Amino acid sequence: TPECLEVRPRRDVSLDHVYDSLRNVGLKMATNLHVRQPLCLTYYGVTYNRGFHLGRKYSENRVSARESAQLETVRTFFPETWIWQLTEVGDSGSAQVPVTVPDTITSWQTEAFCLSSKGLGLASPAQLTVFQPFFLELSLPYSIIRGEIFELKATVFNYLSKCIMVKVTPAPSSDYTLKASSDDQYSSCLCANGRKTFKWILTPSVLGVLNITVSAEAEASQTVCDNEIVSVPERGRIDTVTRSLLVQAEGTEKTKTYSWLLCPKGDTLSEEVDLTLPKDVIEGSARSSVSVIGDILGRALTNLHGLLRMPYGCGEQNMAILSPNIYILQYLEKTEQLTSVIRERATGFLKSGYQRQLNYRHYSGAYSTFGHGDENTWLTAFVLRSFGKAQKYIFIDPQIILSAKKWLISRRDSDGCFIQQGTLFNNRMKGGVNDNVTMTAYITASLLELETPVTDLVVSKGLSCLKSVVKDVKNTYTTALLAYTFSLAKDTDTRQQLLKKLEDVAISDGSHLHWSQSGSVDSDSLAVEISSYVLLAVLTADSLNTTDLGFANRIVSWLVKQQNAYGGFSSTQDTVVALQALSLYATKVFSSDGSSTVTVQLAADTHHFDVNQDNKLLYQEKQLQNVPAKYSIEVKGSTCVSVQVAQFYNIPTPTEAKTLSIDAKIEDCKKTFGQYLLLNFTVKYNGPQARSNMVIVDIKLLSGFTADTSLLEPQRLSTTSLVERLDSKDDHVIVYLKEVQQNIPVNLQIQLKQILPVKNLKPAVIKVYDYYQTSDQSETEYSSHCE
Repeated sequence: TPECLEVRPRRDVSLDHVYDSLRNVGLKMATNLHVRQPLCLTYYGVTYNRGFHLGRKYSENRVSARESAQLETVRTFFPETWIWQLTEVGDSGSAQVPVTVPDTITSWQTEAFCLSSKGLGLASPAQLTVFQPFFLELSLPYSIIRGEIFELKATVFNYLSKCIMVKVTPAPSSDYTLKASSDDQYSSCLCANGRKTFKWILTPSVLGVLNITVSAEAEASQTVCDNEIVSVPERGRIDTVTRSLLVQAEGTEKTKTYSWLLCPKGDTLSEEVDLTLPKDVIEGSARSSVSVIGDILGRALTNLHGLLRMPYGCGEQNMAILSPNIYILQYLEKTEQLTSVIRERATGFLKSGYQRQLNYRHYSGAYSTFGHGDENTWLTAFVLRSFGKAQKYIFIDPQIILSAKKWLISRRDSDGCFIQQGTLFNNRMKGGVNDNVTMTAYITASLLELETPVTDLVVSKGLSCLKSVVKDVKNTYTTALLAYTFSLAKDTDTRQQLLKKLEDVAISDGSHLHWSQSGSVDSDSLAVEISSYVLLAVLTADSLNTTDLGFANRIVSWLVKQQNAYGGFSSTQDTVVALQALSLYATKVFSSDGSSTVTVQLAADTHHFDVNQDNKLLYQEKQLQNVPAKYSIEVKGSTCVSVQVAQFYNIPTPTEAKTLSIDAKIEDCKKTFGQYLLLNFTVKYNGPQARSNMVIVDIKLLSGFTADTSLLEPQRLSTTSLVERLDSKDDHVIVYLKEVQQNIPVNLQIQLKQILPVKNLKPAVIKVYDYYQTSDQSETEYSSHCE
């Protein structure tokens, strides 16, 4: 056992390398003396072995395990932005906010402002620099397509005052292979203020998100670098960085869902689902799963911020994020299921959504889709009804609500009808109806939902206006909205008259019931919205009998089948109204008793799920391995369960002509400090309407490229430009077009710049779709021919 050096209080012991200690004297020295260093230390009876950092005073603290861990830094968190936070400072005027600094080696620019009853205070900007003298940086694209390969670069920086011998080692992984570059040297001298880049050719072997980990270590060596023997830093001698890489399949991703709300009521219920894949499915891209949750709103609750896989860049879409939180909070509160964790999460989304919505507010108190141009009556009413309900859960300036209400009231005719300003979100709401009737029904329903009495002058005149057209209305959407409005007004006779009209045009399919604007058996977003308004009308009654609930059950069974894999529906308005209707239904039929067991099976691939009162809000999911195949679903017990099977797979990008179409082509290629490509694309609409709804162009960038969107900026284009907004997210550019007129092409261009070379470059997909009628969509591919 080696003899340990006993450490006394207030004695400073350094464990610098002996060579350094002698050199620091400043003399040339030669000796044959055997210089010894202690292999261990004892302090108050505790033994510490070598490897601990001991260059500090020991008057009060022992050497901690945390200090020893500083030999290696592991960095995995690299956000683009960091803190967006509200803090109450209280009477003291100051507050300390503990935060964890991200792992990026950078300088953070911080700004702060303070609001009080006395005014606004602005703090001077402050800078926080995150730094360590020895660190590693990885260069890799955000995503690549299977079959592409690229050069993974690891650059090591040395800002120590001495030379080090650095060794770079990638962690082994079965998800990808690394091939050494030509120089094949992964150890190197690195002197003060130097940097060195190490390279590998990376080839992925699986699809999905891969974690790529590389470590750089300053190792001990007798090598002489720049006329000095290399040193080893005492702290941070190993820096490990993990970055993620998304590997995607070729072609276009498609999603299919099969959903059921199964209520066994003491019996056994069975369903079968035949999972098939198209003949041209891209190999290895298919994945299937089954999920079970014990609440009809549980799936939406799990994905509160991601109910739709769509962009949220305008005022109406932002409200579609905000509103479902209100309905879910109301439901959980009424059924006594609301926990502090759910409340905090949902109110967090409400607060951020409220702040974002103010970007679209006009000085008049009204709102518009992008915050400029004409105010929009429909959107202003949508904001009014949502903010009015949200103020129960978060602070909303009463003046904001009042000014929106005043503006709406100013938009009335002498007969009490509201005047439509701005466009309806979905132009297929129209058809044999005056827009002002639909608008009046929507605004009157909004005021009634906010508990405005029927005797209120604005409400009573609105109802009077609507009553005069009830007999003549032929439009299914307006009929459903009117039925809900008169249900809220407790006008039983008019309500029954409208519900009778709706029963006559209902589309019945066994245990399912729904309505469509066109009268066909489609399941577009408008059909979901209409059916949800009918459900709201049926459930908004003083008392519900068995017949009412049976009728409602059939609508709910159809609605559940239209849900996407995230708990939402195909677009924004249908998601908002459907979740409002489903939350009201869930409140009416809620039971705090019972449990059920779900069995999903195919021969050896069997999955069991238990649902009870303790876990009914728990989202349970398992992967299905044997697809294509026919699976059976069996539910036993006494409580309702929501079951969904979801399939995701890729197919070659379709090329057939559709109502909306897009063409794209690389026109120009320049090679100066990397490739510059000019992408031209053309959007066309040849549908039955004079113009489309708002259109989204989703441009997937070529792997290793970034986009310069300045050519598309609305302010650089003409005043007649249809481009309303641009967003960039990850490897996509999203272009919002106000509309596309029938048979008048829209020509646009964007510049792409290569930032990381990728070999075997695959084509990228551009998708165009009608935001409110997502079945109107088309895709095309573009590729670079620049060598």
